[in-house]
Parts: sequence; structure tokens; C-alpha cells
Amino acid sequence: MLDAAQQQKVLACIAAAERATSGELRVHLEASCSKEPVARAIEVFHQLGMQQTAQRNGVLIYLAFQDQKFAIIGDTGIDAKVPTNFWNSVRDRMLIHFKEKQIAEGLCEGITHAGQKLAEFFPPLTNDQNELSNDISFG
Repeated sequence: MLDAAQQQKVLACIAAAERATSGELRVHLEASCSKEPVARAIEVFHQLGMQQTAQRNGVLIYLAFQDQKFAIIGDTGIDAKVPTNFWNSVRDRMLIHFKEKQIAEGLCEGITHAGQKLAEFFPPLTNDQNELSNDISFG
């Protein structure tokens, strides 16, 4: 799905976004999704322990690349602060790139946009720690 250089680009986007926030961003990639992508993203979110952040401000970008399905979900802390249609607007921005087969660029677009919103509501703490791995997870 992503070659080594593309993975490094996505990881750099995550690191850059997280420097401006106490929030946590993760990307999960898998080949296929037999259910509705938001439902699968919620499962993955919990499998990765993303609900365990202190401020409940984790964001997961889930992509099933062969099925061309994806979802962006946020934990309760960030969901309580963003406008109702925010995750849909992030999805739409990513979709522009995905339609052009620019997967890494689409992921970076979503990461950057979500990171900006996290930074707005969850600035870095003085004792900020990276609560979750920045690594891309694979299913």
C-alpha cells in the first residue's frame, strides 16, 4: 500500500502535527473491511488502546486500501469540541487525494487538518508526553 518513503512521509506528518498538540494521531492500514468503515475504525481504536489518553483526544485515520474504504474518528474529548461535520470535512479533503491515487498525500492531508484542530483545543502541555505510538499500524 505505502512504500518505505511514503510511510516515512506519513510518520513525519504525524510527528509534525503532534508537536503542536497534546492530542494523539494514529493511522491504521489494512487490505479489506467487511463492515462499515466507521464501525471497524471504532474496533481498531479500542484495540490500539487509543481511548486511554488522559484528555481523551486521540484521532484515528483508518484505511482499508483494497476495498477503498476509510474513516476518521476522534475520542470523546475531541469530539465534544469539534463541529458536528468536522470529521466529514477531513474525510472530504482526504478523498480528493485518494481519488488521484495519492494515498500518502491524502493521509497527510487528514493528519494535518486533524492536527490543526487538536492544536486549537488541546495545545501542548508543559509536561507533554507522547501517550501513543506514532507508528502506522497494520491489520
